[in-house]
Amino acid sequence: MKNERPFLLININNTNTGFALASAKCILRIVKVPTLAVKKIPFAETPISGVVLASVVPAVTKRVRRALSTRPLIVSAGSDLGIGVRYPNKKQIGADRLANAVGVAKLYGAPAIVVDFGTAVTFDIVNARSEYVGGVIAPGLASVTDYLYQRTALLPRITLAEPRSIIGKSTVGAMRVGAVIGYRGLVKEILHALKHERGMEKAVVVATGGYGELIAEKIPEIDHVNPLLTLEGLRFIYLRSRAA
Repeated sequence: MKNERPFLLININNTNTGFALASAKCILRIVKVPTLAVKKIPFAETPISGVVLASVVPAVTKRVRRALSTRPLIVSAGSDLGIGVRYPNKKQIGADRLANAVGVAKLYGAPAIVVDFGTAVTFDIVNARSEYVGGVIAPGLASVTDYLYQRTALLPRITLAEPRSIIGKSTVGAMRVGAVIGYRGLVKEILHALKHERGMEKAVVVATGGYGELIAEKIPEIDHVNPLLTLEGLRFIYLRSRAA
């Protein structure tokens, strides 16, 4: 319908919170805010038809829910996701990881592996039956470089970028090699191991998150980069709830 109101997607992560207006066909507009700075709801003046919310920061979830004029659909493993969840303790699964699993299954098919480069880097696994079955969690890229800055007297805080040379010609250059090239090694080794799991040999691999494009650029094992994958997953979850 031409005059149908958009709906609001909210993804609250440890570092940033994403707010997006979406329609049945696509994501329309996005605003990102540092999570600790979230006070108001972007698009508050825009008429919306509903809200879907995924969060891994309970304190901020409460603040956001109080600020909303519409009761949100809160994503959890108990939600009607459109995919199965085969996991021993479903309450432990982050809502963003469930959204990633939904997004990858809908957009790229299954089996699939999502590599989400956030505050932590997570690997989420969807089997051939479109069931979320678990994953891997490792320290995030920014966490590694921040640790060096905080724990050493002379190493600076750096901006992450592709190294100009594999041999660092300055402190910053050397740190970038260690961070970017070293991190690619971590990602490739984990993907190599995951692809040797039964049924995952031909899994599609999709990267998302803040450093997804930088790290995925020289990892041939990653088939696609989609910075909006988590929000797309939330969009599909909301549309499914509305159709029910």
